[in-house]
Amino acid sequence: MSHSSINPAPPLMMHIDLNSCFATIEQQSRPLLRHRPVVIVNRRNQHATIVTASYEAKARGVHTGMRLPAARLLCPDIVPLESDPPKYRYVYHRLATILSDYSPSATMKSIDEGVIDLSQSPPDIRARGALAIGQEIKQRLRSEVGDYMRCNVGIGTNRWLAKIAAGINKPDGLTCITADNLHAVLATLSLEDLTGIATGYSKRLHQVGIQTPLDFLAASEATLEHMVFHGKPGRDWYKRLRGWEVDSDERPLKTVGRQFVLDQPNLNYDQVLRRFHVLCEDIAAALRQQYVRARGVRLYAKSYQTGRWHNHERREHPLCDGTTLFHIVKRLTQSMPLPTYEIGMSCYLLTSETDAQLALFDDPSARHALTAAIDEINQFYGPHTVQPADTLGIATQMKRKIPFGSVRYL
Repeated sequence: MSHSSINPAPPLMMHIDLNSCFATIEQQSRPLLRHRPVVIVNRRNQHATIVTASYEAKARGVHTGMRLPAARLLCPDIVPLESDPPKYRYVYHRLATILSDYSPSATMKSIDEGVIDLSQSPPDIRARGALAIGQEIKQRLRSEVGDYMRCNVGIGTNRWLAKIAAGINKPDGLTCITADNLHAVLATLSLEDLTGIATGYSKRLHQVGIQTPLDFLAASEATLEHMVFHGKPGRDWYKRLRGWEVDSDERPLKTVGRQFVLDQPNLNYDQVLRRFHVLCEDIAAALRQQYVRARGVRLYAKSYQTGRWHNHERREHPLCDGTTLFHIVKRLTQSMPLPTYEIGMSCYLLTSETDAQLALFDDPSARHALTAAIDEINQFYGPHTVQPADTLGIATQMKRKIPFGSVRYL
């Protein structure tokens, strides 16, 4: 069938979104906080930035990214809580387990969002209908995770429309977009409501006379291809808007990184370096877990006085061990300003090695044999069971920033 027409197939793509996820989880675990304006911050201090706001806080004008003092002006009775990643990871794994019961193609896209391709479900499950399955998932979330937990479920003929549907009727909606109601749904939205249309794209659309999602849908493929998105992205948008699948579920791994909010605001250089050492060991283990090595290392640090500092280095030979990473870090941090309240590191220019694990274990060098043994111990007994001496006690003091965009290391 031509992609110029709206996809008439039954909608079998489902998007599940936990609303105000971290705040709702805290309200679930602490009943006295229910129906109160709760916000989650990484560290509770005067410079804290809000990570998540409950619906009660959002109703008072509080939003993600706002500084806590500014939020207090809008909402004096706000309740700030420090983030609790282990608690959020527990809910993430519970939701992932629930979703996997409905299709072998169920994927968590982030710590609070999942996608199910019901076209891959067993016939007896698919025969129950997407709406019934969506309602059952909502009920199971309440019964198996907590009675205060809420989620939005969106259903569409492709991933994009399912995500759009999941953004409607919050905080506890169940919405299905079909060929029959596509125009009616788009009529209720603005261009900025559409996933993937940021401010830059919105301006481009306005410049060619596309003011609304319905205008977007009515635009010709040539207009999108040649006047707005230039090339294949324009053709993809033409199909995406009509419910055809163009978004792959597989995304290549481009970087491996970690960020930490420091436990104390006035650490000296040696103390910050020890915390970078923890990052080195964590990232090196993650590289080996993904069977990749890196040729690029990028560092950053944030200071209230000087803002954001960063430095980087590219290497000829790829690496995946913490010792080499730490040597690089010691060189790069010589110019780092102090004090700092947040540090981060990422490895990029990744080299995929399909037999990296075999290469690691077969390498006769003592270092690789030791690394393999340490990985096995830490995987069995938990992270940081075996660690460098200068990082002892440090990992437990460092609070990892919550990974919204990736679930690789949850």
